[in-house]
Amino acid sequence: MPIRTSAFAHVRLTVTDIARSRAFYDDVFGLPVAFEVPADADDATREQLGFLYGGVIYALGDSLLGLRPVADDGFDEDRTGLDHVSFLVDTAELHAAAAMLDEKGIAHSGVKDIGAGHILEFRDPDGIALELFAPAG
Repeated sequence: MPIRTSAFAHVRLTVTDIARSRAFYDDVFGLPVAFEVPADADDATREQLGFLYGGVIYALGDSLLGLRPVADDGFDEDRTGLDHVSFLVDTAELHAAAAMLDEKGIAHSGVKDIGAGHILEFRDPDGIALELFAPAG
């Protein structure tokens, strides 16, 4: 019998520079932080939050998006593993996002019609492929 599931609980991305990546994700997405180790955390709290590995986890609707620092080996969607992360938005938000990325000097694909909807593709500071998707209709 197959496993029955209805959604992702979380996705965690590995990044090379947590401060740089946090600045990017905070600036671009503005998601609320769900979990992080407080700067003044005691040893027990640091141990309890050890699953963060020095990173951060954001709240994203009913799911979570995490960033975890690792060695600098570069992102490549042509290797086994992550291809890209796609975020669901409405059409108005997709066009507003393109303008916002332009204002911030973040390169992107422009809004593309893919039949089933429209997408906007761009990359984070580690080159991780990100996509905004607005379904047709």
